[in-house]
Amino acid sequence: MTAEDRDQFAAEYALGALGGDDLAQARSLAATDAGFRAEVARWRARLSPLLDEVEPASPPDALWSKIEQRIGGQVQDGEQIQAGANVIQLRRRVTLWRGVAAGATALAASLALVLVTQAPRTVTPVQAAAPAPLVAMLGDEARDMKLVASFDPASRRLMVAAARDVPAVPGHAHELWMIPADGKPRSLGTMPGPKMRAQLPLPMAKQFREGVTLALSVEPMGGSPTGLPTGPVIASGKLERA
Repeated sequence: MTAEDRDQFAAEYALGALGGDDLAQARSLAATDAGFRAEVARWRARLSPLLDEVEPASPPDALWSKIEQRIGGQVQDGEQIQAGANVIQLRRRVTLWRGVAAGATALAASLALVLVTQAPRTVTPVQAAAPAPLVAMLGDEARDMKLVASFDPASRRLMVAAARDVPAVPGHAHELWMIPADGKPRSLGTMPGPKMRAQLPLPMAKQFREGVTLALSVEPMGGSPTGLPTGPVIASGKLERA
């Protein structure tokens, strides 16, 4: 698998557009390959903001014929029938477009994926002083990833989204923590649902850097009464450059 195919494979897995053997292969890679897990986390961090910004829409009736023209093959009954060395890759793209037709959320994210992975690459001027975003994958001891966090140092904006369901504990809340180099946890607040957004104050934002640990613990309703984790830590992960 080339680097480009691997990146697209990670994007499709992050989007939830894989099935069958492809899904099994992606899950195996996510469990054993730290590099692949990082690629999936980066794609989830890129795509998750789109879920709140795009209005629901239904795919047009002529969608399949446009897909056929774009990929240069023929689609019949939802299946790619072109022969040749690119059959696997083209079938994977058809699978991705099936995700588009499934609903409004998948449509918005899939269109973004097509634009990023297939459009001609252009160089955008970037200010040299702008710090790179940070991402973290929060998982448990079984390497089961539960949360994806992204932090933009320029805006001091933190976004955390559940990669999969985090079971609620009756009478308790999930609290997010930052653990910097001194080892003392700082609370980032409780998560009100599967997503959390926060504008960090400048003193705390300055401590967000590569290698800092983010962790999720189970606490009483309203958060820890001591200012430190009191319940079990169910997920953790280190910040890395995106």
